Amino acid sequence: MRAAARSGLVAAATALLGAVAAAPPAARDWTAAPAAGRPYAYLEGPPGSVLQDTLSVSNPGAAPLTVHLTAQGAPVSFAARTVTVPARTRADVPFAVTVTADTPTGEHRGTVRAAAAGREVRVDLRLRVSGPRLAALTVEDVRVDASTGTLRYTLVNRGTTLLAPRLAVRAEGLLGTVLDRPDRALPLTLRPGERATRTEPWPDPPALDSVTVRLTATAPGAAPATARAEAAFASGPALTGAAGLLLAAAGGAGYAARLRATSRTPSAPEAA
Repeated sequence: MRAAARSGLVAAATALLGAVAAAPPAARDWTAAPAAGRPYAYLEGPPGSVLQDTLSVSNPGAAPLTVHLTAQGAPVSFAARTVTVPARTRADVPFAVTVTADTPTGEHRGTVRAAAAGREVRVDLRLRVSGPRLAALTVEDVRVDASTGTLRYTLVNRGTTLLAPRLAVRAEGLLGTVLDRPDRALPLTLRPGERATRTEPWPDPPALDSVTVRLTATAPGAAPATARAEAAFASGPALTGAAGLLLAAAGGAGYAARLRATSRTPSAPEAA
């Protein structure tokens, strides 16, 4: 039984190797590469442009070859996503990369993929977005929810580069500083033109105070951006306590006034 099993495995392996060896060249030897034999596709242009290149697919086999084209990491559009290349022929497939207006300047990478006959070929795509590099960040729409102490604000990337913002928060009340959070990194990045609305918790706001909240946002290469908001805090218990103090103060003032008036009243003359 064991000998028969080994014999069956050997026969299966031999048949598989024979099938691979007998496969037509189109299943093994087709190629896909940037036109003119370049090792990778290289495109350069400013934001808002459409850049074009060509992918060459060669079929050395004796039968037509159907190739499916896709891309990853870059906004690539093909003249045709499925191309049938005749035997012993090369097909040049144009494709375009759209550089949107908010694409950061600098180097970007992607991949063009060609799949056929059970095999995939990946072509490196390198994109350089030209233009001035400007880092600019603003903090806007600062609001304070006095009922919860939550701070709301919006960060806006006004420049042409990717930004990693940081934030510092400070609040001044009638009697001094009531909140002071030093500069710290935020868990987000902003693309050019991108806006992000966020909240900042304030779990222990003052019970009775009028405050000015100041938010300062920074990012590498960008000038600090500051925005302010005013808020009045007045909780029920604090108002009750304040009213009690005012009444007590008023009562004390009235008693003192009556005492002063009594001390100034002249005594009646004694009878002779």
